[in-house]
This record gives sequence, C-alpha cells and structure tokens, in this order.
Amino acid sequence: MLTIREATVDDVDIVYDLIMAIARHHGQEQYVGTSREELRRAGFDEPARFGVLLAEVDGEVAGYVSWTVPYSIWRGREFMQIDDLYVREKFRGRKVGAALMREARVLCRAWGLAVMKWEVESDNHGAIRFYQKLGAEVTEKGICRWAVD
Repeated sequence: MLTIREATVDDVDIVYDLIMAIARHHGQEQYVGTSREELRRAGFDEPARFGVLLAEVDGEVAGYVSWTVPYSIWRGREFMQIDDLYVREKFRGRKVGAALMREARVLCRAWGLAVMKWEVESDNHGAIRFYQKLGAEVTEKGICRWAVD
C-alpha cells in the first residue's frame, strides 16, 4: 500500500540518503553540499527552510518530493518551489511520483500559495511527459546560474 507523509526530524538520514540517490542518478554527487546536520537544522528547527514528503510502499521508503516557499513579487504571494522529486528505481512505474506531486499540490493549495514551480532539463522528455500528464505547463524559459563564491 502507498502512503505519503511529511518527513520528521527522525527522517533526516533517509532524506539525506534520497538526496544522494538522486544526485547519483544524475551523475551530480559532486554538487551536493549539504549534510545530515544541515538538513536537521534547516528543515526541522524553527523556522523550517524547506519541507519534504516521503512516499512509502508497504512501509519501505520509495521516494520523496522536497520544496521551499519563496515569495513572488509579481504575484504578491508565496509559492512552492519544488526542489527534488525522486522515486527509487524499484518503485518506478507504480504512480509514486504522481502521488507525491499531487500531495504537494494539496499542501500548496491548503497553505494558500500562488503556484508550484520546478525545473526540468529540456532533454528529459520522459519527465516532461510525466509533468504534462499531471496537468503542469512546461515552458522553455532558460535557467541562469552565476556563482558568487
């Protein structure tokens, strides 16, 4: 049975392991700069700087979605910025990712947030189809990054 729940401080090790799993999946482990201690401090002390939903299938963690809540000066409201959506390989194709995104949307609506946003690589056609099936609009706006350190 699939269940979705909000992560707690007791889940810090699981969340860290899932972050490393998605980084490995994308060949980007070298870009992970967080630690278990940082996750504990930033996500579970007040005020929390991010949120996480965990999906479990028959009691085993199958994946997660994480987000932050920035402010949009154009909309004059906060919005949900999805950081990661990841489903472990053995659970893919079982609608775990869709359940995580739908539950994040429920939270977004309940909190009165303006919209959900996230990034997807333009050549990740499977992910784009997945998001479009959910009803999301996928735009072709470029993402710019400028290191400051």
